[in-house]
Amino acid sequence: MSWAAAVLQLLRGMNSFHTQGSSKASCKPFHVCGQAVGVVPPRVTALLPRHPDVFQLSECEPVQLCAGMSTYEERSHALRRVLDQWRQLELFDCLRGWRDENYEVMPRFCDPPLMHVERSAASLFGIKTYGVHVNGYVRLEDGGLAMWIGRRAHSKQTFPGMLDNLAAGGLSAGLGVKETAVKECAEEASIPECVAAMAVPAGSVSYTYEDERGIFPECQFVYDLELPADLVPRVGDGEMSGFYLWPLEQVREAIAGSEFKPNCAMVALDFLIRHGVVHADSEPYYQQLVEGLHREL
Repeated sequence: MSWAAAVLQLLRGMNSFHTQGSSKASCKPFHVCGQAVGVVPPRVTALLPRHPDVFQLSECEPVQLCAGMSTYEERSHALRRVLDQWRQLELFDCLRGWRDENYEVMPRFCDPPLMHVERSAASLFGIKTYGVHVNGYVRLEDGGLAMWIGRRAHSKQTFPGMLDNLAAGGLSAGLGVKETAVKECAEEASIPECVAAMAVPAGSVSYTYEDERGIFPECQFVYDLELPADLVPRVGDGEMSGFYLWPLEQVREAIAGSEFKPNCAMVALDFLIRHGVVHADSEPYYQQLVEGLHREL
């Protein structure tokens, strides 16, 4: 398989909710306060009649929270009660990864949050989640660039032992985007705050996939961080097992392989596109690659 074919296959997989054979046509919109915040797959919709005090159901209408819940706290606590029951009954595998970490729920990132949801449960309602990924790179003496690539710890719940970006993490309720970038750099790669604070915002990567855990509409805010040549990332909180400094051509080849955590491969690909390693004159499928990095729910 060619490099482009392998990468396009990766991008199709990360946007599998939009492909033939997905559950998209049978999902119901999920509304909170009259605003669309997600999509509910059939296996979840089937359980909702058990909770008439929380969900308002109609055959031809979106799934909604009951109108009597007028505050952020009421809505958050009501959904949490349902999820606690499902977790105790072991109804969904995704809830075994319960993290006690809350994600804000809002129609768009610019909108005020309407409630929060446990991170491991967001996929059950197709709620869009946000994260931050940091590309660490070094400027070489010849003017070229090399990129720091992390390897995830083998003890990780998800994608153990796979390649990753320098640092990354979900955007938890109450934390800012740049704040999260700096925090993850310190925790995962032992990057001093004064260095991590120099990270430059570089856009975002969006996709929607589904698997046995649910539906995952995700947006990753991307930062580029130029590191001094003598600063070597070190394993911090145990999320990573090590770091490698690779020429960009080696990163390019790795993206098409099977070792990268898929969304991290997308972030690395975005870096290569923005820095001219992959461009329209050299890659016939350039437009498809770019489009695959920016698919919305």
